[in-house]
Amino acid sequence: MRTEVYDHAVAGHWDGAFDENGFQYWVEGLREHLNRPAVDLGLVFMSTAYRKHAAAVLEILRVHGHIRLLVGCSGTRLISGSEEIEDKPGVVVGLHDLPGAELKVCRFVQAQVEECESEDYWQGQTGIDPDETNGWLVFADPFTVDSETWLAQWNRAFFPVPTVGGLASGGDQQTGTQVYLNGTVYDEGGVAVSVGGGVRVEALISQACTPIGQPWTITKADGNYILQIGNRPAYQVLVETFNALPREQKKLAEGNLLVGFVADEYKDEYCRGDFLIRNLLGGDPQSGVLAVGARVRPGQSLQFQCRDPVAASADMNALLQRARHRLGDTKVYGACLFSCAGRGSEFFGVNNHDASLVQQHLGPVALTGFFCNGEIGPVSGRACLHGYSASIALFAQQ
Repeated sequence: MRTEVYDHAVAGHWDGAFDENGFQYWVEGLREHLNRPAVDLGLVFMSTAYRKHAAAVLEILRVHGHIRLLVGCSGTRLISGSEEIEDKPGVVVGLHDLPGAELKVCRFVQAQVEECESEDYWQGQTGIDPDETNGWLVFADPFTVDSETWLAQWNRAFFPVPTVGGLASGGDQQTGTQVYLNGTVYDEGGVAVSVGGGVRVEALISQACTPIGQPWTITKADGNYILQIGNRPAYQVLVETFNALPREQKKLAEGNLLVGFVADEYKDEYCRGDFLIRNLLGGDPQSGVLAVGARVRPGQSLQFQCRDPVAASADMNALLQRARHRLGDTKVYGACLFSCAGRGSEFFGVNNHDASLVQQHLGPVALTGFFCNGEIGPVSGRACLHGYSASIALFAQQ
């Protein structure tokens, strides 16, 4: 077991088999380390092996951790402190004392997404106006909620309030993932926590891809199929883009090609961070069609992307350096890291890449999180769903 104690938080990792008495004793120890009569916010992430124990884990945390609000979800791999736990099951817990914070929670489901017709719908569902919150922390199931549609609605209701989060992992469409709220385990929907009062959410997003070639406009599309780019067969444009790469970049791009859709069409020039990265699922040289992991439309701008660990590391370092400078002497009470399942040691070639960089630039900070099926973070002030990214929520003094 591992426990790290900070001024306003405790972060811990319980590994190995579930033992109810042992886990209860460990949780009581976490709360004693925090030295508060009650915990404002508890974050909990569990690996797949704990699925059947999830309800018991939540009950122990709530009762013996004295947690006012407990949220989280399942994850294939977990994050605690400076460690990314990729090779063993367990539970990660963050207990946070947030002085002056006003925390409110809303659970949402797909039926509400389909019901939403007005810009203020989600304000009514949450009971919160944009000027009453300093940011949102979100956990959602990727298989039962149309997250991109929900985010578009959410932006209309709360822009430019930052929204940060991730889609639960550790399951599939048959077995599902889990989302946690207080003592209940949900296998559908999501939860959104409003952070207001004396604490704000500082949102950071770092991408792992480098744009290649030039920006293009989709001129013909159908669903998730791109038929034409610049009035030419889409597959042909991709092949020409790849063939024009220098030899070393070609090696890197083999098996690492993706597509980036421009997040803000009003910008004159695009660079890293301006794109929503989606999978390139396949292409047909005969028909010239490309299949991508998103619904597309004519007139949409895109640029092909290459997953690049060196550039991704540089981007993460630069992002955190800017955050440190912007924060100055502002107190950071804790953090939550949402790292794409496509990152980690297999991608970067080293262990604990993202978590250790957060600690290096912003630490020591109580950091917990998990590896996601999709990351939520802002681009040009609007919350977007990302892939192959690292999204970070900092709980900072307002």
